[in-house]
Amino acid sequence: MSSHCGPVAQTVTGETRLALVGSPNSGKSTLFNALTGLRTKTGNYPGVTVARYEGVARSDGHEVVIEDLPGTYSLDPISPDEQVVADVLDPGNPDLGTPDGILVTIDATTLRRSLGLLAQVMQTGLPICVVLTFRDELARRGGTLDTAALRRALGVPVVGVTSGSHNELAQLQSMLRGQDAWERPVVPPPTDPSQRRAWVESLLQSAGYEVPEADRRTRRIDAVLLHPLWGTLIFFATMFAFFQIIFTVAAPLQDAVQSVFDWLGTLVTEHVSNTLLAGFLGNALIGGVGGVMVFLPQIALLFLMISLLEGSGYLSRAAFLMDRLMSKAGLEGRAFVALLSSLACAIPGIMATRSLPSARDRFATMMGAPLMTCSARLPVYVLLIGLLVSPDTRVGPLGAQGVVMFALYLVGALSAMVTAWVFKRFSSRGGPALPFYMEMPSYRLPRPRSVADAIWSACKGFLQKVGRIILLVTVGLWLLLSLPMHSDAQLRSAGVDPAARTAVSAYTVNHSFAADIGHAIEPVFEPLGFDWQINIGVLGSLSAREVFVATLGQVAAAQNPDEPTKALTHMTYTDGPHKGEKLFTPATTAALMVFFLYALQCMSTIGTMRRETGSWRWPAVAFGYMFVLAWTMSFLTHTVVGALA
Repeated sequence: MSSHCGPVAQTVTGETRLALVGSPNSGKSTLFNALTGLRTKTGNYPGVTVARYEGVARSDGHEVVIEDLPGTYSLDPISPDEQVVADVLDPGNPDLGTPDGILVTIDATTLRRSLGLLAQVMQTGLPICVVLTFRDELARRGGTLDTAALRRALGVPVVGVTSGSHNELAQLQSMLRGQDAWERPVVPPPTDPSQRRAWVESLLQSAGYEVPEADRRTRRIDAVLLHPLWGTLIFFATMFAFFQIIFTVAAPLQDAVQSVFDWLGTLVTEHVSNTLLAGFLGNALIGGVGGVMVFLPQIALLFLMISLLEGSGYLSRAAFLMDRLMSKAGLEGRAFVALLSSLACAIPGIMATRSLPSARDRFATMMGAPLMTCSARLPVYVLLIGLLVSPDTRVGPLGAQGVVMFALYLVGALSAMVTAWVFKRFSSRGGPALPFYMEMPSYRLPRPRSVADAIWSACKGFLQKVGRIILLVTVGLWLLLSLPMHSDAQLRSAGVDPAARTAVSAYTVNHSFAADIGHAIEPVFEPLGFDWQINIGVLGSLSAREVFVATLGQVAAAQNPDEPTKALTHMTYTDGPHKGEKLFTPATTAALMVFFLYALQCMSTIGTMRRETGSWRWPAVAFGYMFVLAWTMSFLTHTVVGALA
């Protein structure tokens, strides 16, 4: 699962450019990461929205550009991703950048199927080097293969690379710049399907290939995990434990981060005498940005667990299990993979719909993907659940906070499926009804480096968002909350002692430009229990959902610089018929959670939908229907919870 939140328009330059081709689960991406390390960039192919992933590898002191093409089983494309692979490898279509050579990853345990793809790649006439993966798995399961004989039969270089073997990787690296000297077959493989099958069989016979036994361990585990009843129950239990861990394990880490920012706030209060500078440091940076940074442990844990499930091979089983459920919405299991990608961010989830063969499925999944609970919602949920549910509250042996979090994710997933069903049913977009096909890899221990890279990429992306979007918006909100400035005479006439820092700060916030904006849109959100303070957070969250947390952090820090967390808990309505009453009642807090569950508060997602659909029409439809849905469901929640409370 990718954690990229969007492509950037740049590519890597170098002396030699090689394309990396292979079927899904053939070890292609692992090889790409091993060859390039962290020297990677993301961009778009000219004229299409499919992302391209490029990196720089070293070969005898020279740089070689490696382009990781989307996984494909064939060069006869049925999806946008596969179409890109076919176009890039077509020497007659140089617009996408014809590579100087091709690295083809072949899974030794599925050699017969892999050779079919290789035959098509060899038809391009470009220099080819075969990278044989999972030979250790082949040997463990009793299969045999003569690598040297396979090389002679193919007439192209064949290099075996086993995970963790630095010598084998070094051998491949030394060959990267010599693509012009790579061996080439005297006669290319046949193009006729029946002749190609005969060609594959002759290769297998020449290489002494013995098909490996079915993985007994995987078969025993799958007998349980793929069972229609027990497998589904285990899947939901796994997801339930997923969110229990987010609260129980991350809580001490979150408290530690919070204590650091509390300490920094104390330093500002004690040592910064300039009112304006103290307000900027205490409210904008510590109260705003610091209030979002507190949730970094939850982000890291979320991606740790996702990468463990993905690296072990369980996520493909989850897609298979969910295929039955997705079929109720008229979708297939691959749509579940796209929706699951949206747990990281809706943008890669929307981009993942390119792997769906059906245009109607791609469109329907794209419209439902933003309803999946992305990591940007996580800080908002953690904050609001903390206000709504005490950490000590239990549901039997389970923490109530984790139960509420699981319920939010579950409702989001079900809502995404229902939405996809509606859009597919009423969409005029055509597309063939194709069978669902997904390979089930053997269960493996997740690679520590891959897990670490996934966590680091997620945390890095979160920190970059904090450093760019959230900081910029937070500073803007701080200005709106701090202006206009009030003279001592104006404060005294309003009954505020200019020497009372907390009273001055609270008065300034309540009479700021931000308050004016919040009051202006109050008629829209008043039925939901929102006041101007919440309204400003909702508006700010259009840039990034985490800004909502930063906004409340600023308001709380401004009202009580010494104890902003306590100020947030005891925040009250500042005017109107409910003036002086507690703001974050159970009804209002629950309504807020439901609003963020449904609202499309992300301009980046809207921009991605524009690129994918080629029109502003459908992003506008998505924003409109999700806002109406969010308002309606929030109103119902506020009404019901208010009646029960």
